[in-house]
Amino acid sequence: MSEKDKVNLKDIELKLIAELMKNSRRSDRELAKALRISQPTVSRIIKRLEKMGIIREYTMIPDFAKLGYKLMGVSFIKLEEPQSALISSELKKAVIEVEKNNPHASLMAVDGVGLQKDRMFITFYEDYSAYSSAMRLTKQLPHINIESVESFLVDLEDKNNYRVLSMATTADKIILLSKDAASEGAKP
Repeated sequence: MSEKDKVNLKDIELKLIAELMKNSRRSDRELAKALRISQPTVSRIIKRLEKMGIIREYTMIPDFAKLGYKLMGVSFIKLEEPQSALISSELKKAVIEVEKNNPHASLMAVDGVGLQKDRMFITFYEDYSAYSSAMRLTKQLPHINIESVESFLVDLEDKNNYRVLSMATTADKIILLSKDAASEGAKP
């Protein structure tokens, strides 16, 4: 995102986003009480943030291990050559078709830079066999020549895991950003 696309939000908007990230099930009335503002103000801000595309969806985060997923994989792909926009568009269509016939719990799939890789995806798997099958499908996708795929697998049943997936710490960081923005605005 370029600097011109970044949206400058008010302190109360950042705090509201953080509160929703911690628990999006709370009513506007409960949010208003937590933020010490009126319920109509909360409703108005939420509608504005939705319209701006800042709030994209409301969801919850389940305990994936209790749902039967044993592994979370963070996988990185290195392509043999860069892809044109047309090929990339065709690949997205192919992935959608593959996912229709082979549904899996994909949390994220993005292009990126780092580790000498081009793409990264995060997916939940029922077991190692499901992971292996997904990797085979990935390597067979049309319109893409994969040089390598590397994965980091997380055992979701490991009791030593610190934080598997949570929005709470990111919400706390957003609150800190709002305080930083407020203190910068107060400087002479």
